[in-house]
Amino acid sequence: MSSLPSISSTIPRQKEYQVFLSFSGKDTRLKFTDHLYDALWRSKIVTFRDDPKLEAGEEISPGLMKAIQQSWCSVIVFSENYVFSSWCLEELAEIVKQKKENGHKVFPIFYGVDPSDLRKQKGKVEAAFAKHEERYKEDEAKIQRWRNALTEVANIKGWHSNNRHESELIGDIVKNISAN
Repeated sequence: MSSLPSISSTIPRQKEYQVFLSFSGKDTRLKFTDHLYDALWRSKIVTFRDDPKLEAGEEISPGLMKAIQQSWCSVIVFSENYVFSSWCLEELAEIVKQKKENGHKVFPIFYGVDPSDLRKQKGKVEAAFAKHEERYKEDEAKIQRWRNALTEVANIKGWHSNNRHESELIGDIVKNISAN
């Protein structure tokens, strides 16, 4: 039995976390994301996930942005309600910024969503952005930053949850992150 290389040997020392988990708590916090988080920790991959006690409507905390900046990579769990969350989209925009500026690795998971809907921003994604455009009509640049980040990450090859056992999917994700 061969062991996988340790991710900790490839991560720059100044990074506090190896993985930043971005997800919609409404969809996956107590299910898929919780199991993924546990599997990453059991594999000794230091992982950040947000505080479930954050109140709805609160602004995204500077601590979350710092956690992204202090992570080697991000795992983004795109689910049905991900794009409805301004927090998630703000995290996504920061993740893309870190990718461009600092070589931050990005690993998307398409959990019950079609990546082409995200890329083309159609269907429920289009409806989500219509709500964001109404709410943030004074900040068109923010909406455009979110749209661009979503398109960019949806174009990255990732994992799909369709017709797979979650335990197998999580195992593949952990194995791949460990090998990077």
